[in-house]
Amino acid sequence: MDEASQPSTSHKPSWLERLTHFLLREPEDRGELVEILHSAFERHLLDADALAMIEGVLNVGDMQVRDIMVPRSQMDVIDISTPLDEFVPFVIETAHSRFPVIDGGKDNVLGVLLAKDLLRYYALDEEFDLRDMLRPAVFIPESKRLNVLLKDFRNNRNHMAIVVDEYGGVAGLVTIEDVMEQIVGDIEDEYDYDESEDNIVLDRKGHWRVKGLTEIGDLNEALGADFTDEEFDTVAGLVTSKFGHVPKRGETIAFEGYRFQIVRADSRRVHSVLIEKLPEITAPIGEED
Repeated sequence: MDEASQPSTSHKPSWLERLTHFLLREPEDRGELVEILHSAFERHLLDADALAMIEGVLNVGDMQVRDIMVPRSQMDVIDISTPLDEFVPFVIETAHSRFPVIDGGKDNVLGVLLAKDLLRYYALDEEFDLRDMLRPAVFIPESKRLNVLLKDFRNNRNHMAIVVDEYGGVAGLVTIEDVMEQIVGDIEDEYDYDESEDNIVLDRKGHWRVKGLTEIGDLNEALGADFTDEEFDTVAGLVTSKFGHVPKRGETIAFEGYRFQIVRADSRRVHSVLIEKLPEITAPIGEED
């Protein structure tokens, strides 16, 4: 068989093969590895999403639970003494899949209630006992590394852990979604803010739910406010500048007569905020400026 009749074994290398070839020179430290990855991105061996996820994986190894946990003050919990007909509306409104159940205070967590476990009590005529429905709660320290926590979540099939401080008090909670968002960015589910909706939505409580990429001019028009857009174009930029850092979910700040609460955010940017107009403080009659 001559050379012309032999089947060709050449093929166009995949992006993974090209990247592997590019990484053959061993980096000396983390910084050099990141430089190589960014160089690979500039050479179109990696797209932006792949680069962000790889950097997320590297960062997770350096982060601790305290860096991403939902703080104690922002935890949505159910007290064991609350009647079923009182806490079910709360479950529906918050739309979480899991709730820590406490006895009198957040430092006394009895277990975790799965929202789906409530379904059979509406479908079947059974006696309701909240204690019998609880799943065991998992407790972890604030200092636990996120890569170790993610491995534990996967091995033990847990989705939520209660975070405790050095004195044994509850400091917050963390979910597997919180960890994954550090790698792949913000994860949305059917209860998250729908991307097809308007940038600014007024809820029944009179609060505005606003996407981070909303232009400040549009926000001013909707709220009748006068936030400056000289330095930043978007709500995310404005809020981040006021915090002085990329805020976490649940953090709040007040300025220019409004309170801003972070609804969704990852390690890179703010995705949505809840804005509440603060009551105006009037001086007593007869008091001079």
